[in-house]
Amino acid sequence: MGISSLGVGSNILTQDVLDQLRAADESSIIKPITLNIANENDKKSALDEIDATMKNLSDSIGELKDATLFDERSVSATGTSAVVTADNNSDIQDFSLNVTQLATKEIDESGSFGAKTDTIASDSGSINLNIDGEDFTIDYDSTTTLDDLKDSINKIAGKKVSASIAQIASGDFRLFLSSVDTGSNQAITITDNSGNLSGTQLTDDLSSVQTGVDAKFEFNSQSIERSSNTVDDLVTGYHISLKELGKTDVSVTQNRDDIMSKIDSFVKQYNAAIDKLNTMTKSSTNSKERGIFSSESTIKSMKSTVENMISSVGGGVGSLYDFGFSVDRSGVMTVDKSTLADKLDENPSNVQAFFSGGDYENSDGSTTTLTGAFVDMSSQLGVYTKFNGTLDQFQTSVNNRITQIEDDKTSATERLDSKYEILKKKYTAYNLIISQLNSVSNTFTQLANAKTGSAN
Repeated sequence: MGISSLGVGSNILTQDVLDQLRAADESSIIKPITLNIANENDKKSALDEIDATMKNLSDSIGELKDATLFDERSVSATGTSAVVTADNNSDIQDFSLNVTQLATKEIDESGSFGAKTDTIASDSGSINLNIDGEDFTIDYDSTTTLDDLKDSINKIAGKKVSASIAQIASGDFRLFLSSVDTGSNQAITITDNSGNLSGTQLTDDLSSVQTGVDAKFEFNSQSIERSSNTVDDLVTGYHISLKELGKTDVSVTQNRDDIMSKIDSFVKQYNAAIDKLNTMTKSSTNSKERGIFSSESTIKSMKSTVENMISSVGGGVGSLYDFGFSVDRSGVMTVDKSTLADKLDENPSNVQAFFSGGDYENSDGSTTTLTGAFVDMSSQLGVYTKFNGTLDQFQTSVNNRITQIEDDKTSATERLDSKYEILKKKYTAYNLIISQLNSVSNTFTQLANAKTGSAN
């Protein structure tokens, strides 16, 4: 039987044989490298999840370490006579406002003109407009109309006076002057400097439609007067807008809703981080249950830091447990908001100092300067989460390992390619030799058969 290889039809030294040998080599050399790459990529994905979870936790801690959180104020009011807003860190108190008079603008009207195009003077000159102790000079000439005068007043004295023309009846046009500001000091006078006005409509006939008066109100029964209905100088940080006559009771308190919301966010992010780290570092003989970082000291150390920081912060004056925080055996955190609210009612400054830093008043009357529990937490986590911190370095090392292993796989594949290219050439040469031997063998067989036939 003839022998052939690599396409000649023999079962010896065929391409199938080479493929089987290549598959065996790839299974023992390439497959372990591929699995290693997949494992490192799984670590990379897991690290991305941990990084995102830790960032969320750090952000929630950052909001609680910010002392301005405790400066925010809420304002509630019963009554509609005034609207009050309060700046951060303004006084916390209850007070009443009783509005007895609203501040008004001064509004004056001139005497009657036949049309707004009527001229106001017989020759050139000027008038002096006085309001709130300030003088404005308005020039005129024989061509100046009532409408022209209105425009000149708005242009020259517009920061203090607003001028307009109204048609009261047919052939009855009047100039109206309104003070921009309110108060009793807004009286308006007009004096003819040159004596060339055509009549007395702008001087002697100028009359008050509405007198400017000051606002009057009571703050906790104390009588107060202001020239404006907007009062910003009564209590530092309070902005009061007087709206109507009547009484309004106001309560300015610490914005507890925002504090509690940020506490909720911290608890949520803490529990998410612990759950993620528990899953990633879980030890088990079952490979399907075992965490991908069960043997990684870096991640396990970070998990311990997160777990321990709750009891380690406090500056020696207490712990988070004193403010309603608790952690059960499975590591889940909860917070008793009623306990925290009681602490805020009892001494809001102490809560702020404990959380965000400051002077903490001890029960014996002494004070302890604290950096703040959440400031300390932020520092502890920062070792891992900050730029170029432990997590960054760990992620870099994983990326470097993936690159190195991929390079190893490329090199191993190239070596196998080279090996089997050489084997293919050798198999081709061996196939030629076998083919030549087959040819000689066939010749001898034919000769032998012919000799045997002739002998018969």
